[in-house]
Amino acid sequence: MELHIVIEGRKDLGGQLYRQLSDSIRSGRLADGQQLPPTRLLAEQLGLSRKTVSDVYTRLTQERLVLGQVGKGSFVSAPAEAKPRRQAANNLASAAIVARWDAMHTPLRNPFPEGRSRYEFIGGCITPSLFPVDEWRRCVMHGLRQEVKGSGMYRQAEGIAELRAAIAHHAAFARGVVCTANNVVVTNGAQQALDLLGRVLLEPGCVVAVEEPGYPAARMLFASQGAHIVGIGVDHEGMLVDQIPQGTRLIYTTPAHQFPLGMPMSVARREALLARALEIGAIIIEDDYDSEFRYEGRPTDSLQSMDRHGVVAFVGSFSKVMLPELRLGYAVLPEAVLNAVLTVKHLNDWHTATASQHALAKFIGDGYLSRHIRRCAATYATRRQRLQALFADALSPWFELVPASAGFHLAALCKKPLDLDLLLRLARRADVGLYPLSNFYASTPPKAGLFLGYGGIETLDIDVALLRVRDILQQME
Repeated sequence: MELHIVIEGRKDLGGQLYRQLSDSIRSGRLADGQQLPPTRLLAEQLGLSRKTVSDVYTRLTQERLVLGQVGKGSFVSAPAEAKPRRQAANNLASAAIVARWDAMHTPLRNPFPEGRSRYEFIGGCITPSLFPVDEWRRCVMHGLRQEVKGSGMYRQAEGIAELRAAIAHHAAFARGVVCTANNVVVTNGAQQALDLLGRVLLEPGCVVAVEEPGYPAARMLFASQGAHIVGIGVDHEGMLVDQIPQGTRLIYTTPAHQFPLGMPMSVARREALLARALEIGAIIIEDDYDSEFRYEGRPTDSLQSMDRHGVVAFVGSFSKVMLPELRLGYAVLPEAVLNAVLTVKHLNDWHTATASQHALAKFIGDGYLSRHIRRCAATYATRRQRLQALFADALSPWFELVPASAGFHLAALCKKPLDLDLLLRLARRADVGLYPLSNFYASTPPKAGLFLGYGGIETLDIDVALLRVRDILQQME
């Protein structure tokens, strides 16, 4: 890679080189410690004599902007005040639009504003040590070998055939989803699947029905696309279907494990939801974010498997069962929207990285994913039992858990008035990270309670953390 220097004409060659290098170092464009090209190489690149370049390096060294190291080369020695120059955009035509994005509240973007606690009950967090690194490494190497064998061209927007087939088999086996590989679109996490569907189905002013309480990132995403968001209440059977207004274009729901309260949607409510969507011409997004982890009772069918009219888009993610950093998700789409979503995906990012796709296809096909899910489920089941035991005993005077049979978070509702803000602050001082249910309400008064993710806290730490919370609650009375 060549250093960007522009030499014009045949006059003052050394001066041109000196001024550009000096300005680049003083402005911060060339970072402190960055190695400069050898004098011979830079002279060849710029069509200058080596002496001219050497003289400039000597002058910069004398000014302490360059540091020469014997046997290694010349390195930038930027002054402390050096920083990249920024130009302020005056009279920006889109200033109002930018301001709306700047003002958007995105709590999940920075989940630890005050620093991570020793004992964290944040949701969506997993235990990296459970991940089978050696098996994944073999799959990644397989993916890289497939890349080398490839055509060197961009691939299809829907994802490689091997992964779509593997996802179709996994979704059918684990969740009863009715599909073929042709209905599967590989995405960069479930969030991109939501974005693609929103782009296809929504225009400014369109009505989107979301659960209240519900997943903030979905609600804010659809709002950013200009939709009018209507919060639909939930009860012990799930979404209150009769509240979905006429004219709704899109319905977002988490029927297997309601986010954040945790109860599953009843069969009767699922049938009512499908009938309502068909009546008003809406598409339902079924976000199946963590239902692979089930602990008790009979598994429920996916909403998509009950759909006889092509109104359900099933969205899944590997973030909760593998690693969030991998950014791998998928959507199983009805025929009515499939081609349009592929067009948007193509325009959005062309396709998801194929090396990761090859790796995941092998990870699923070789049985690593199913074994990993079983291992995680056993660990999470033990953690869940400890939470249930402590909330049934030490914390029972203050909280009651909402029954949930899947996932790796629980909701605890307050049994009597509590100053939750004070509790959260005191718990943070005791190195315990607690989070309120109020974060998930947008249009109705929130229920007082806690959201307890147990994917990222070690089993032996749960007792220590919650007994500290009990002590704090006793002191607050």
